[in-house]
Amino acid sequence: MTAPSAGRRDWWGTEDVSVRFGSTLALDHVWFRAEPGQVSAVVGGDGAGRTTLLRCLAGALAPTSGRVRRPGPLATGYLSAGSGTYPDLSVAENLAFRATAYRVPPETARQRSAELLARAGLDKVTGRLGGQLSGGMRQKLGVIAAMVHSPDLLVLDEPTTGVDPVSRADLWLLITRAAADGAAVVIATSYLDEAERARHVLVLDVGSELASGTADQIVAAMQGTLTVTGTRPAGEAGRRAWRREGRWRVWDPDPAPSAGGGTVRPDLQDAVTVAALARELARSGAEGESR
Repeated sequence: MTAPSAGRRDWWGTEDVSVRFGSTLALDHVWFRAEPGQVSAVVGGDGAGRTTLLRCLAGALAPTSGRVRRPGPLATGYLSAGSGTYPDLSVAENLAFRATAYRVPPETARQRSAELLARAGLDKVTGRLGGQLSGGMRQKLGVIAAMVHSPDLLVLDEPTTGVDPVSRADLWLLITRAAADGAAVVIATSYLDEAERARHVLVLDVGSELASGTADQIVAAMQGTLTVTGTRPAGEAGRRAWRREGRWRVWDPDPAPSAGGGTVRPDLQDAVTVAALARELARSGAEGESR
């Protein structure tokens, strides 16, 4: 269901949305809200439901149940998990084609394209074919194509995955500029350091919400304590340990600080790992009781 567009004063997102593909439940009663002028991030591993959620937001997929609030198609910008560019068209032709599809007046399209290309460092390659661009250049062109019409809602599916650090920084300049211009920006990412830049973070796990809120809120909601050690602990504690930066992090559900010291302040990566670990341990415990 598409909510009537109320300009950039409205919010966009999902209300209790579920999506089924046959017997597979891809999204399970997911609530998500994207505010104008802000970047929201959707985080999760393979099969978590990120792409399914973004396709619903972009209008490319209808939910099985629940409600999707989004602007009309001419006020939505969408970049799928590919570059979204045509390899046989030049950079300039790609943008002209997309602007025409979004009914942007030619002169407005030229000015807008020139501004965005200059910001992304692509203003010197406007005559180059899309298929001749580097991976980072293609991704930047794809993001520009999705925002050339100044959408109210900009939906980007993993726009920075696999690109070099410089291109990644350029892409974030485009993303933050779109938000500064008033768009509600939603990105799917596997990089938690990127998610920390977002105003709101939704973490999905096998189609359902694992955590939601600001990065600080998700970290603050983490229960228990976290310690660091040079070796993986044995026994039950080993099930609650993972390797990071050459050392082992061990989660203890007990909220009391460890007497042995080594307690560390968790960050978003730790909090998400603990949330996933707690759910996994709860599931395995429930399965054990049912046998």
